[in-house]
Amino acid sequence: MHFSSLIWKNLRRRPFRTGLTLFALASAIASVVALLGIARTFQDSFAEVYRSHGVDVVVSRQGAADRLSSSIDESLAEQIIHVEGVARTSAVLLETLSLENEGIYGIPAMGMQPDSWLMENYRFSQRSDDGTQSASSTKINGRLWLGIHLADRLGVAAGQTIELFDQAYRVQDIFTSRSTWENGSMIVPLDLLQELTGRENQVTYVNVQLDADLGDASMDRVLANIKAVDAKLLPLATEDFVATDTRMQIASAMAWMTSMIAVLIGAIGTLNTMMTSVIERTGEIGILRAIGWSRRRIVAMIMGESFMLAVIASVLGCVAAMLLTWGLSRSPAVRGIMDASIHPMVMVHGILIGLGIGLFGALLPAWRAAKLLPTQAFREH
Repeated sequence: MHFSSLIWKNLRRRPFRTGLTLFALASAIASVVALLGIARTFQDSFAEVYRSHGVDVVVSRQGAADRLSSSIDESLAEQIIHVEGVARTSAVLLETLSLENEGIYGIPAMGMQPDSWLMENYRFSQRSDDGTQSASSTKINGRLWLGIHLADRLGVAAGQTIELFDQAYRVQDIFTSRSTWENGSMIVPLDLLQELTGRENQVTYVNVQLDADLGDASMDRVLANIKAVDAKLLPLATEDFVATDTRMQIASAMAWMTSMIAVLIGAIGTLNTMMTSVIERTGEIGILRAIGWSRRRIVAMIMGESFMLAVIASVLGCVAAMLLTWGLSRSPAVRGIMDASIHPMVMVHGILIGLGIGLFGALLPAWRAAKLLPTQAFREH
């Protein structure tokens, strides 16, 4: 009998205990992959907001605890565009709105000029006719654009109206973006959003697109020149802006902290299973030692059983994580907020953690089995 066949047979001899261990370990791996995957997807989706529009630099206010709620003067966009190396700028106001009548809360609202170059990168699917009257006689106070996921949640189409702050606004168009986060948001004309939120002449940040022929050294010079426009400004390259954002860091930290609890539970379950297996097979291990098996071979058998459990559990955990995120992404509560995909590197991390749990959980049982002498094993058995 091959050594690997012996390991597999040992696991199959106690199917109930093996199944419970697989379930516990696979659940831990699924939790790790799902939580880290959702955090990574959220970060990628947020970064895609800037990458899809070709934004090279994001300028916000220095010292703001939360950059997405910072406030700078709208006129700074016109000053920054005169900095050497800057091709164009666009001021953006970010707010979170709610539609109480529809029971939808926490909708990202992006305030920008309707003729902004940022609008060029959206794919509009339904365009309303400005001359078409609404089915109701309600006064229309302005227009806005809805992401495809938000429009689906609201059940509205272009040309219809929605209410914000007890006032009706026409849905000018439905747009699709490469970013899942944007697909669940709305675009509001900048002056209208400033009026609704009481932030006249204020924006959250300024998106900056640089000249195409600039290198890394020139990027540093442009950042310094933008900083010189106003000492209160914080210009950051897009990647740095996303990576250092408080929300991204909190989401990643919470995902890792919660995952480590699941990993600890999985490790304890594996340790308990392997230790119990060694204790129950004391006599068997004594016979193997008596017929010439070395301590190294005994250790390899125990470690191999645990490693095989970890491999199977890791595969099952990754599959469960994909199914879980797929189901969550189609829930009305989170549709348009998270994507169903899991980054391959997250799955690699999950598998490595699973294998680590399997090897770590077998160290103590393997050490105990290796210490057994044949006579001692027969006496204890």
